[in-house]
Amino acid sequence: MPGAQASRARVARRIATAAAYGGGGLGLLGVGLAGLLLTESRLAIRAIGLLDGDPPHADGVYGDAFADGAAAAAADPPLVLAFLGDSTAAGLGVSRGRDTPGALLASGLASVAERRVRLVNVAKSGARSPDLAWQVERALPHRPALAVIMIGANDVTRRSPAAQSVRQLGDAVRALQAAGCEVVVGTCPDLGTIKPVRPPLRWVARRLSRQLAAAQTIAVVEAGGRTVSLGSLLGPEFAARPEMFAADRYHPSAQGYATAAMAMLPSLCAAVDLWPAESGAVEPPQAQAVLPVEVAAAAAAGRSGTEVAAAGPEAAARRWALLRHRLRLGLPGTGVPEAASANSHPGAGDAGPT
Repeated sequence: MPGAQASRARVARRIATAAAYGGGGLGLLGVGLAGLLLTESRLAIRAIGLLDGDPPHADGVYGDAFADGAAAAAADPPLVLAFLGDSTAAGLGVSRGRDTPGALLASGLASVAERRVRLVNVAKSGARSPDLAWQVERALPHRPALAVIMIGANDVTRRSPAAQSVRQLGDAVRALQAAGCEVVVGTCPDLGTIKPVRPPLRWVARRLSRQLAAAQTIAVVEAGGRTVSLGSLLGPEFAARPEMFAADRYHPSAQGYATAAMAMLPSLCAAVDLWPAESGAVEPPQAQAVLPVEVAAAAAAGRSGTEVAAAGPEAAARRWALLRHRLRLGLPGTGVPEAASANSHPGAGDAGPT
């Protein structure tokens, strides 16, 4: 294992262990460097600016074309998909509800399942991990079968104690799992490639982002969920393509959200046993491996779109994780190139909000 990855695995395990036993913040920076970074971060925030308005509303039923009449619709209620997290989960940066990640994934899931999907989005701009408990309380009355959580960026930028943030995420996953809801977490994106962020803040932001993402993965897998690395949400692919960003050069654009959603859709399908093996979108053997969970978490943090799930359903098996890099499924109606994806499932063009 490369040195940087081994170091990330050790730090991630320390953070996750502190989270499990109620530890504190695990300070990673010296006082002098922290002061310098505080000045740099204020300059970066001024350069980034703020987006006006709230994310567009996207809650509703997707894939209505798969219900054959009112009687069939009543007999086969929609699969409920809950979205929790921060501004990226809410879809800040786009003007149309159908371009939010929740709508994209609800539409994609409906296409694969050939079944209606109801989206319930309780994510809020500016949310951090402490806000997840309140969001879980709002989501559970809707009886979701599947939940997506996207959280972590604000925990890094507002310097939340890492162990505390990881513990709160793990608690949210356990609460959802206890209610019979499968959970997929999009881990903290790589904040080191945001254009207005300059060195040395860029280097530290990347390091802290990846450390948090790896620790999140350990906590989520040990709580019974699975993760998908969202380094690409603000990562190298985005840095090279300005059209992937919204006007603030921080939040994704419609194209950016579609790219991230394509990476997550196969994991959502797998979580509810809808992975379409017959479509040919099966990862090759070399794209998966069973590893100690902290090693898998460190590897995933450095490779965008990587899924990490427990090696088995037993509690003891959650110390070992299956690392996968799944082939991407195309999303209906996005117009996003699918060079890295499999063919869309039949009926994909029929999914949409009602």
